[in-house]
Amino acid sequence: MSVSLTSNEELLVAPTRLGDLSVRAVGPADGRPTVLWSSMFVDSHTWDRMLPILLREAPDRRYLLIDPPGLGRSEPLHRRSTIVEAASAARDALHSLAVPEPVDWVGNAFGGHVGYELAAQPRVLRSFVAISAPVEPIAPALRRRIQVLKPLLRAFGAVGPVRSAVIEAMLTDASAADPAIRGVVIESLTRPPRASMALALRSFILDRVDVTSILPRIGTPSLYLASDDRGDWSPDDAERAASLTPRARAHTISGARTLVPLEQPEAVARELLEFWSGLAADDGRP
Repeated sequence: MSVSLTSNEELLVAPTRLGDLSVRAVGPADGRPTVLWSSMFVDSHTWDRMLPILLREAPDRRYLLIDPPGLGRSEPLHRRSTIVEAASAARDALHSLAVPEPVDWVGNAFGGHVGYELAAQPRVLRSFVAISAPVEPIAPALRRRIQVLKPLLRAFGAVGPVRSAVIEAMLTDASAADPAIRGVVIESLTRPPRASMALALRSFILDRVDVTSILPRIGTPSLYLASDDRGDWSPDDAERAASLTPRARAHTISGARTLVPLEQPEAVARELLEFWSGLAADDGRP
């Protein structure tokens, strides 16, 4: 179900402290560096429905689609980690690829969690977009449900009830009924080894901590995109996070749950392009 975006796509490898990360690079080598970091369980192909729009409307950017540690085609995780360490690995990747900082960062769920850490550091990000990325730890009820599924994931992989639970958490019913959208998620689930995905689940979901306290330290221009169908990061939650972040605003995308760029690519692309246009007006650069 993955699509070939362009003949100019390059598949790169970026050594980091959490192993080699797989990076798909699209756009001119000297373009504005723009990182797209995907959600937990899935990989860079969740951006594929949106990226052609960005390539058409903002062709002078260099899009770097990174498979997170332990997921997609990146090297499997071999030990427990943290989101803070994943953020350090992201900086390792940018350094390995000789990407000039600061970069424009777009993170979906897990990618947003990594982005909060990077945005609070000076001169790493030029701008920050968090999509469906709660700033609080997971709720106790969800934690209990994941704890039940975790042994199944480690033993058998993302099949049966695990796969069903992931799809339910990631996609609205309408999106899950679309074979093309559902297929992207299912294909993503087949790529990493089950032990690696179990470690990623432990490290980046179950161990996720509250980052509300760092929001006032984020001076980077930021956009928080919520969906209308994710209970643990509602539109009100996104607005509250934006109110605590000095240069942030929030917006809600309808008809989506967690994988908003996969479910509503046109709406997300429209918000990104408008946001980036505002940055260009501020600093006089594209």
